[in-house]
Amino acid sequence: MIAETVCSAVSAAGLGIAAVTAYRKRFLAAARIAAYALVPVGLVLTGVVGWLADTAFSPTAWAGFVLLGCAWALFATTRAVERRRGGTRKERRAAARAAGGDAVAPAASTPSLGAAAGPAARPAAARPQGKPRSEDDFSDIEAILKKHGI
Repeated sequence: MIAETVCSAVSAAGLGIAAVTAYRKRFLAAARIAAYALVPVGLVLTGVVGWLADTAFSPTAWAGFVLLGCAWALFATTRAVERRRGGTRKERRAAARAAGGDAVAPAASTPSLGAAAGPAARPAAARPQGKPRSEDDFSDIEAILKKHGI
């Protein structure tokens, strides 16, 4: 009963403010204020306010909210632990099988020097043979500085 009275008073005050706003020739703002002011009365007439008031003063409802909060906390905790470990046990086993557990470091058996070294040999071949690498770096820096007028 008190909740319905409070909602009605809030709506009446809001409609009064809307009337003053309309009197000041701000019709769009007055219409918006009137719309907000009608919401509490609409909630009272649909019964939502009564249901919320009954729920707010019910120990059973509060116990239900506490249980829902505990369930949410358990879900969040287990998810955080799962992320820290790197997935579920099933996902870790599948990843270990996919990685091929025979070789500890499969890339370690490839030679590190020579023509078949892979990507490490390409940048050296791309550079002109006449200039050392340090001069290339400084010429790039000089070009950037000249571009900015320094």
